[in-house]
Amino acid sequence: MLTRIDVRGQRAGALAALLPRPEEPGHAQREVVASIIERVRRGGDGALFELTAELDGVSLEQLAVPAGQLHEALSRISEELRQALLVAHRNIAAYHAHELTTVADFVAHGVRVRHLVRPVDRVGCYAPGGRARYPSTVLMCAVPARVAGVGEVVLCVPPDRSGRVDDATLAAAALAGVDEVYAIGGAQAIAAMAFGTESVRPVDVVVGPGNRYVAEAKRQVAGVVGVASAFAGPSEVVVVAAPDTPGEFAAIDLAVQAEHGPDGLAWLVTWSEEKADEVEAALRRVVEGSPRRDDLLATLQSRGYTCLVDGAEQAIAVANVVAPEHLELLFEDSERLLGQVRSAGAVFCGPWSPASLGDYVAGPNHVLPTSRTARFASALRADDFRRHLHAVSAQPEAMAVLGPAAEALATTEGLAAHAASIALRRAALERGAGS
Repeated sequence: MLTRIDVRGQRAGALAALLPRPEEPGHAQREVVASIIERVRRGGDGALFELTAELDGVSLEQLAVPAGQLHEALSRISEELRQALLVAHRNIAAYHAHELTTVADFVAHGVRVRHLVRPVDRVGCYAPGGRARYPSTVLMCAVPARVAGVGEVVLCVPPDRSGRVDDATLAAAALAGVDEVYAIGGAQAIAAMAFGTESVRPVDVVVGPGNRYVAEAKRQVAGVVGVASAFAGPSEVVVVAAPDTPGEFAAIDLAVQAEHGPDGLAWLVTWSEEKADEVEAALRRVVEGSPRRDDLLATLQSRGYTCLVDGAEQAIAVANVVAPEHLELLFEDSERLLGQVRSAGAVFCGPWSPASLGDYVAGPNHVLPTSRTARFASALRADDFRRHLHAVSAQPEAMAVLGPAAEALATTEGLAAHAASIALRRAALERGAGS
């Protein structure tokens, strides 16, 4: 089921050449997504209705979900689900509020630089649908935006076969303070939020995970809108298991990410052949008993691996090459290796820290970089919805202390007006005009 790789005895520098690399995302989907985006840009709402019928098999009468349905849904869901959403909402909000630290002014040589933070005006959130419903993703996208101070939050989610958005998703939207919900899925939803249509006003930033088509659409509209978190596509996990790691823990955590469906990634990394055999046997049992057996097999058979290594340090080296969305270190004293982890969307330390805890209620965001973009990108955070400005206030003494250097640099670069703007002020200061 899992393709086994043995890199024992290999140098860290050789791992990149030895380990399989995912194909560059978007090659197969680029033309399809470009066509969808162009249809939405030119056709507006009409194109959205057509694409929803063609791709989702649903003939809608309207795109916007009536606002009243959000709060009705919140009242219809079970008390257990409502309480779970409240716990998740509370912890996500608390964590992202904690992120928003105050930056003190910088003052030196007569110059004061203030750090100004401004939230964007309007954010578009995407929550996947179709194979499953994801109210947790609604919270993970909308709550940090609200914490950051965003004025308007929009949600797009694929409709079900009846043309409706399910209650759990709408309830999460109500709880998170989403202003508008649209029953639009796929690449067309990203295009609608980026360019706007008759029904959907354009946004400033688009966030949220999705399949390869959704991820490619975000790539193509980046620059028209801000796209937070790098290529948040199909789910990925690297599980590092020691000889004493409970095999059933490792197996179920491989299945956790694989059950999201095809195009995901699931790696078991261990320095024990016996543990590899144990985990693979347990994983087969999980797959056979799962209601999402087909989705699990689609991921595990195409992009599931067992990698045998020399020890824990080499396991981390392998993980750094894979740069997974989720990295689980399922053994005691794993935190001693945190300093060696360079590339992962999120790290879960110890056998009692499954990624599924982080997916729902730990607080940090579950919208994470995939497809090796963890090499340079981070989890979605409140700061992704804010812009940072600096305000410079200079006193006359700054011209005397810093002016000569600024003027010299401007002159060196051949920018006469730059140099003159400094020279004029220095001259005025010498005449007493600046005092």
